[in-house]
Amino acid sequence: MTKKIAVVPGDGIGPEVIDAGMRVLEQVNDARKLGLTFTHFGWNADEYLKTGISMPPGAMEMIRDEYAAVYLGAFGDPRVPDMKHAADILLGMRFQLDLYVNYRPVKLLDERLSPLKGKGAKDIDFVIFRENTEGAYVGMGGIFKKGTQDEIAVQEDVSTRRGVERIIRYAFEFAQKTGRKSVCMSDKNNVMRFGGDLWLRTFEEVARDYPQLEHFHMFVDALTMQMVRAPEMFDVIVTNNMFGDIVTDLGAALQGGLGVAASGNIHPGRVSLFEPIHGSAPKYAGKDVANPAGAILTAAMMLDYLGHADEAKAIERAVADAIQAGETTNDLGGSLGTKAAGEAIARRLAL
Repeated sequence: MTKKIAVVPGDGIGPEVIDAGMRVLEQVNDARKLGLTFTHFGWNADEYLKTGISMPPGAMEMIRDEYAAVYLGAFGDPRVPDMKHAADILLGMRFQLDLYVNYRPVKLLDERLSPLKGKGAKDIDFVIFRENTEGAYVGMGGIFKKGTQDEIAVQEDVSTRRGVERIIRYAFEFAQKTGRKSVCMSDKNNVMRFGGDLWLRTFEEVARDYPQLEHFHMFVDALTMQMVRAPEMFDVIVTNNMFGDIVTDLGAALQGGLGVAASGNIHPGRVSLFEPIHGSAPKYAGKDVANPAGAILTAAMMLDYLGHADEAKAIERAVADAIQAGETTNDLGGSLGTKAAGEAIARRLAL
């Protein structure tokens, strides 16, 4: 696999948190002689408003063919109300690069960040896999008689056997490889009967190939309740695109907030996309207040994907040490700005 990384800071607070992440990445890259090279791309709202172009022609093919990973900040700008550039770039990469795994670890790094009474780091440590290329996000449907009293809106939710099976199998493979004990599949098949039937049948069939792993099913409303009441019951959760979008934000809250949440959009063995999940937060842009921890943990996730597990663990330890020392941004109870919080983590890297 190539060692080229595409860096796309994006909009809002994206450039600030990616700058902090790049400091850590470059420090690790130099110290461990990983040989990674970084190319920055200025695809963002400013460029779109100037040119009307989200990505230049051939850019997606270039990313697919020449790069190992994309390190992305965030997209979203109030000057582009329909968020076309964000859809073209972020959703474009997810769909055109077939990044079918959305990988969201939910891990509490410090006891004081837990929002749940009596629940600590030993309880909040699980992984959510969200199917990333199908479901309600395919954009199928339409509106009939728009603007009238007889208006009808239809939104399609699409699941394919291939798409469902590969994300479920990825979840089981991950559980087996990492020593997890169980896989929970969540849906709402008592209401969404046809898609739910496909998901549940496929889940049970794939589970037969992993008899050493416990597997169980939960309706998504019950899942959200149990994530709050008893998060320790989960090791690996797998679900569809829409429900995954929702429960991963709940997972972020359990681990201390959006500012510490990392994510990967993955196609195993191919170029994959890594981004913190906090969004562009335009009102905080340029104020040096955004938490860089999520972006730095995302960098660690990217390194792990590229085969540098030891370096990824060193970054995670540095983030945890900085949080435990109180050297954080305001959202985690500290008083540091974005840049200083990133520097505090960089100082703790044991390489």
